[in-house]
Amino acid sequence: MSTTSTDRPLRAPAAAPASAFWRYWAASTTSGLGDCVTQIALPLTAVTVLHASGLQVGLVTAAGYVAWLVIGLPAGVLVQRLPLRGTQIAMDLARAAAIASVPLAAAFGVLGLPQLVAAALVLSFASVVFDVGNATFLPSVVPPGQLTARNSLTSATHAVNQLAGPSLGGLLVQLLGAATALVVDAVSFLCSAALLRTLPRSAAERPAPAADRPSFGAQIREGWRYCTRHPVVGPCLAEATCVNFVCGALMAVIPLFLVRTAHAPAGLVGLLMAAEGVGSLVGAALTPRLAARLGTARALRYGSLFGVLTAPLMALAPGGPGLLLFALGNAGFGASVVVLSILTRTHRQSTTPAALLPRVMATVRFVSWGAIPVGALAAGAAASLWGPRTALALACALTALSPALLFASKLRGARDLTDVAA
Repeated sequence: MSTTSTDRPLRAPAAAPASAFWRYWAASTTSGLGDCVTQIALPLTAVTVLHASGLQVGLVTAAGYVAWLVIGLPAGVLVQRLPLRGTQIAMDLARAAAIASVPLAAAFGVLGLPQLVAAALVLSFASVVFDVGNATFLPSVVPPGQLTARNSLTSATHAVNQLAGPSLGGLLVQLLGAATALVVDAVSFLCSAALLRTLPRSAAERPAPAADRPSFGAQIREGWRYCTRHPVVGPCLAEATCVNFVCGALMAVIPLFLVRTAHAPAGLVGLLMAAEGVGSLVGAALTPRLAARLGTARALRYGSLFGVLTAPLMALAPGGPGLLLFALGNAGFGASVVVLSILTRTHRQSTTPAALLPRVMATVRFVSWGAIPVGALAAGAAASLWGPRTALALACALTALSPALLFASKLRGARDLTDVAA
């Protein structure tokens, strides 16, 4: 780095009031709950309003995820070059406008599939920039010693949204109609923007002058090198990529397994899939205690092993009452994933140089989240060739790669992640 000021990890400014985190948390929670409603209402709009085919519904769904593969890496540089708080507010307003256009067009009878895809694309691209900025913003409103606890709280909140959001979305669709239910998401983004507007300014709000920074491509490469060569971030990135590959595979194969192999009714399928959220809540609540008692590196290793031990229960579950075994496996794997996520995210936020943090967060998500659609396609192909149960078993077996990567790295003998020399 060219100056010593950019080598310091991002820290909460001394003037930041204690309420700043809670306004940040409220903004994230509000928009997150709206997102969960949209996950139900947007595809249902395609089905019930536009009478879309399966391929068309898939196109709408894919449009909501494609941004990570397109701008996942540049997003980190964009976040760093623009005023952070202002960028977050702008992304909220863009998402509100995109989502609000759907019920507005439906009310006038002019809604078509191209607009639905376009709305999903705007939502996807704005969400990528917002999510990278959101992870960068947190250390500016939270003291370093509280990052693990605050990350645990935000992960637990996300798990609650995952449990409550789809149920709320289904109820709103039933009461208001699919397109009208999207108004809730538009309002949630407006509320988030209003809350973010009240946050204090920080050093992250003032990007470096254009004359003092390297080129766009050089900044992306610098973030990439940091992630791939760092003795902690590198192994954690590889581990997260393996975990997300498995998560993508499970997203694709679990509905097939439950419906076609276990012959579970639709209502029970929803409950069994919601078990992951229960596990995530438990994992988020336990992570600060595990980190304090075992050390962050040990908790990371043991958490990955816990996922290896519990995930196979899903593939072993028979039908009928035996599906309780599936719920236990799903909850156990969900708990394992959230422990890994909290510990690695906290370490990146608290140790990465301030000038690199947006690019590091973007690189990590570009690589690890890019594995999700790959895992889904692989699992779908395996299910077609060998059946859903075999595909599910293969996905669960791949969880063993996660601890293998950690134990093969410099993290294998460390108590805490900070013990490994950078």
